[in-house]
Amino acid sequence: MTGYGKAEGSVGNKQFIVEIRSLNSKNLDLNLRVPSIYREKELDIRSLLADTLIRGKADISIYFESAVAEKRVAINRPLLEAYYADLKDIAESLAIPAQDYMSLLMRIPDVMKPEREEMDPNEWTQIKSLIEQALQNFVSYRNEEGRKLKSEFAGAIANIMAQYDLLDAPLKARIDKVRARITANLAEFVESEDLDRNRLEQEMVYYIEKLDVSEEKQRLKSNCDYFMQVLKDEHAQGRKLGFISQEIGREINTLGSKANDAEIQKMVVKMKDELEKIKEQILNVL
Repeated sequence: MTGYGKAEGSVGNKQFIVEIRSLNSKNLDLNLRVPSIYREKELDIRSLLADTLIRGKADISIYFESAVAEKRVAINRPLLEAYYADLKDIAESLAIPAQDYMSLLMRIPDVMKPEREEMDPNEWTQIKSLIEQALQNFVSYRNEEGRKLKSEFAGAIANIMAQYDLLDAPLKARIDKVRARITANLAEFVESEDLDRNRLEQEMVYYIEKLDVSEEKQRLKSNCDYFMQVLKDEHAQGRKLGFISQEIGREINTLGSKANDAEIQKMVVKMKDELEKIKEQILNVL
């Protein structure tokens, strides 16, 4: 969900810059920084962004520089003149020498007030167009990152399946080793005539069934296939891919716990390593 988009343009005598930055987050968290004159449009901006961003911790900045000097404060002339008349009248009645009252008058509350700007509807239309342009650039950035992640995920799943395909030989050899070890141990400690062959076979079957991973293998392949199927979907599927990767991890862990074989353990470790590559980036998918 990381992304960046920027758009610049002139609106009247102002040069506007719109920037959108986004980081990973489970939900949509919008932080807007806009000039006070456009605060009334904040809900419109949020609605416009939410439809595209979907998820992520996003910062949106709109700022401008004016090409001409603009008056920021207004002088309340009637109030200033009224105060001046009162001060002059008091000074004369108290026989106080005449003086320049301007510095004193400028400090009186409400004599100087910030000038409230009115938003021009035509100006807002152009600013909205800049926001949409920044969003387009943002989406392009995300799409490029998405293509890279898709390739990385596909490569990781392919590597997991490559190890999966190598499991059959050591799994079969492991069963043969277990059977031979049990038979050898029994032959060493139990006399041949005392050995119950039927009982031996039953115990071997029970023990070998505990080591059987055919169901885990089947589920692992099914989950990997499903991951690739969902990965091809162009819609937001980040959460679903996250859930599938958890299921893949569960089957790999079970394979490892039942492995009882050094060669199989090495393959499991390689699978886990590839799965970690997916988990590191899965939060970056919508």
